[in-house]
Amino acid sequence: MSESAPERLLVAGIDVGTSAVKIVFVEDEGEAGAKVLLGQRERIRRRDPQQVVSLFFDACLAEAGLEREAFDYIATTGEGEMAPFRTGHFYGMTTHARGGLFLDPEARAVLDIGALHARAILMDERAKVLGNRMTSQCASGSGQFLENICRYLGITIEEIGPLSLEADKPEPCSSICAVLAETDVINMVSRGISTPNIIKGIHQSMAGRYLKLVSSVGARGTVLVTGGLSADVGLVAALREGAEDAGLDAEIRTHPDSVLAGALGTALWGAFRARKLAASGVAFS
Repeated sequence: MSESAPERLLVAGIDVGTSAVKIVFVEDEGEAGAKVLLGQRERIRRRDPQQVVSLFFDACLAEAGLEREAFDYIATTGEGEMAPFRTGHFYGMTTHARGGLFLDPEARAVLDIGALHARAILMDERAKVLGNRMTSQCASGSGQFLENICRYLGITIEEIGPLSLEADKPEPCSSICAVLAETDVINMVSRGISTPNIIKGIHQSMAGRYLKLVSSVGARGTVLVTGGLSADVGLVAALREGAEDAGLDAEIRTHPDSVLAGALGTALWGAFRARKLAASGVAFS
């Protein structure tokens, strides 16, 4: 038992998504702030997710030169409850809000775009969630859909963003059904539409749906894009253009570590809970 937490805590955040596992190690000093020691992402690629989590965590430990026992708290989010060595689990909406605020202190909303869903999260200056909206349509507005399109077009997911920026006449893709949208793409190819214009049209369609979430949740000011598609420069550009065209009072931003926002927020909430438990006399390590 401990009556108070130490000034410095070593915590881990594990975000298990549909297609990837994100792990962050953080040194937390309470009011003095927090320092990210490690942040990594590993694709699951049809492997057993629980095995991926365990092996990936061990690999991160080796890279950081740490032992599992050195951590005061190991927190998980998403499907991370499968990790048997976790200390506690947190809801994804709150972890993305906390991680987003850490990455961009001006953010008052987060647009989390993952492999299967997207959600807009409204928050205050303390990362308290004030509201949220999630896509309810089929997978045509998701990262998995984009990966399917990439395979058909013969490009990688890393190429899709830069190619989108090369478009000069985007071809509209209005279908909200993944199957029908893929049929649209096949028709575009047969009509000789260039790959950049196909991708840009898809990005514009996705951005339109995401911006409806942002608007419906009441987001104003800085909106930080997080999740797996936050690194898609073409999609982010389409979001910014769409927000401007729609006259939304929202500045769309991203961050080099946006993909790790969920894991980062998980670690920070883990540190917060560890201190609360210690203050109440409960052992947390």
